[in-house]
Amino acid sequence: MAAEAGAPWLVGGGALGTLIAERDWSDSPLGIPARWPAVLTATVGLMLPAHAQIVLFWGPDYVALYNDAYAPTIGSKHPRALGRPARENWSELWDDLEPLLRRVRETGETVFAESRPFYIERHGFGETVHFDISYSPVRMPDATVGGVLCIVAETTGRVRAEAALRESEARFRTMADHAPVMMWVTDATGACTYLNRAWYGFTGQAPAQGAGFGWLDAVHPDDRRAAADAFDTARACGGPFRLEYRLRHRDGRYRWVLDAGAPRFAPGEADLGFVGSIIDIDDQVRAREALTRDHEALEAEVSARTADLQAANARLTAEIEERTRIEEALRQAQKMEAVGQLTGGIAHDFNNLLTGIVGALDLMQTRLTEGRTENLGRYLGLAMTSAQRAAALTHRLLAFSRRQTLDPKPTDVNRLVEGLEDLIRRTVGPQIVLSLAAAPDLWTARVDPNQLENALLNLCINARDAMPEGGRITIATANRNLDAAAARVCDLAPGPYLTVEVRDTGTGMTPDVVARAFDPFFTTKPLGQGTGLGLSMIYGFARQSGGQVRIISEPGRGTTVRLYLPRHDGGAWNAVANGAAFPSPRAGAGETVLIVDDEPSVRVVVADVLLNLGYRILEAADSAAGLHCLQGPERIDLLVTDVGLPGGMNGRQLAEAGCALRPGLKVLMITGFAETAATGAGDLPPGMQVMTKPFALDSLAARVKDLIG
Repeated sequence: MAAEAGAPWLVGGGALGTLIAERDWSDSPLGIPARWPAVLTATVGLMLPAHAQIVLFWGPDYVALYNDAYAPTIGSKHPRALGRPARENWSELWDDLEPLLRRVRETGETVFAESRPFYIERHGFGETVHFDISYSPVRMPDATVGGVLCIVAETTGRVRAEAALRESEARFRTMADHAPVMMWVTDATGACTYLNRAWYGFTGQAPAQGAGFGWLDAVHPDDRRAAADAFDTARACGGPFRLEYRLRHRDGRYRWVLDAGAPRFAPGEADLGFVGSIIDIDDQVRAREALTRDHEALEAEVSARTADLQAANARLTAEIEERTRIEEALRQAQKMEAVGQLTGGIAHDFNNLLTGIVGALDLMQTRLTEGRTENLGRYLGLAMTSAQRAAALTHRLLAFSRRQTLDPKPTDVNRLVEGLEDLIRRTVGPQIVLSLAAAPDLWTARVDPNQLENALLNLCINARDAMPEGGRITIATANRNLDAAAARVCDLAPGPYLTVEVRDTGTGMTPDVVARAFDPFFTTKPLGQGTGLGLSMIYGFARQSGGQVRIISEPGRGTTVRLYLPRHDGGAWNAVANGAAFPSPRAGAGETVLIVDDEPSVRVVVADVLLNLGYRILEAADSAAGLHCLQGPERIDLLVTDVGLPGGMNGRQLAEAGCALRPGLKVLMITGFAETAATGAGDLPPGMQVMTKPFALDSLAARVKDLIG
């Protein structure tokens, strides 16, 4: 039956309109549509194109007619329910449904309910579902009720989600009430809706006083504004909340607490408010304050002692001649006495450097307090220069002790020497003739290029000092294969080595001076013009690199210092390309770095640098906490760890444990003192690297991005 055949009320009726037109209605209590009452056809014509879910139950048998939007609601009952008495297809809920329909027919009133439950079988099994319903009468011309028009909206998903949320809230509160720390919850408006037993136990308040007002009343009056502002800021940006403030204890005193919270969301990302915890940190804060006082007292004591030392130095000036006479005897004393002497000198150097750093920062602070910005760049430069000199001093000590962290690379030694030529010429002066004797086809060496440059520059300075009237310095390179006998003389393993020689035409050395040249603190220079660390540093660097250093010299015939370096099979490292400066690379989506270091300042600096580049950061203060993070479910792309750690494992052991737990984990170890734990017996495995403290922050960013790939 098409609209053209006399059924215009079916126009736009969708699939159900077509089904009504094509159905055989001879077996339906309604009969054929051509004989339906005008009220019925008009109601069906309005119902069919509607997007709301609508079913019409007509007549005393409640014959069902419905639209396309309603059909999915009854599942497998469609299409057999169309045109049939409702009792046939809604038998499982008829005892529930029939009274509702009868009430509308008998009273003519509309029945409305929200999320009303019904038990229905529609997908081959029975289930309880929920609907918002509006059952309205459809009146005949004589005002009697001809049918019931039911507009419904299924709310089963919402009802189940709300029930799950209520159950989750109940479980949370049960858990929180037994938690050892204070916990709190707010609603989406920011009002505090829950405080656990630990909170009431700490503050001594009674729960009957109300959760919302009790929290702010217990905060110290001087801290309330900051606490409220911090929480409002967190709510505005949808981020975490973290603040230290004072909270009134049940004994009436205010104690420092750490309050941290985070937003919570319902399924579908609906804002539910915040949940957080409060930890008593009063003892830690008091300890920090005591430490600050002790530090200030120590600084005062150091100042007083410095004044005493200056006075003592004036008195010691008269004793210089006597000290000069006994200097040689002191050099022969036990090594610990010599180490003590060195420590005093290093402390003096460090005090000078710290004076430059602290003084520059003091001036910067004064200028900023006064609101003045002139000379800030100058003072910042002074502080950076002093800090870099301090770092260089520690590297010299590490080289002497053979515990520096080397960064060996395949190196073209000829190219390195050529790059140093101009610097060496300017350093030794015009009275010295410099010549290079580079071996053709020189092998590649595996060595730290920066340390090799330092060693060569140091040797050239020594050579210059041995030629006060001028002379010649020659830097020569060569390939050498050491057999067993030659290797034994050099205390090396047999095999291929490169040699780099620095020759001079100076005064030369006697055999006893050659024998002691590498001894720590030994120097032939006048008092105050040499520490005796230069050759010791070069010796430590050569041995740590897997090589050796030898001196050939005679009085009046000059000196040759020969460095043996291990050969590397393969191409050389491109120093220019690797040293180029690039903008700090940004993190990829979700990339996470775990930072493990017992020094809070290091964690703060590294975390801030990486956070600014978009990385997600996890932190741990010892190896036990770091291992716990590695065992957890969090994504971790890179482990950044100090070598020396408390907690039962060093950095190398933590890295190995992390790689076992997370195959393919990348590791960057940062250290200021490389013990054997850093590299073990040999090279680090792929995906594991070492950086020496202090380091440039852009270098750190580049190394992190390179490791994560």
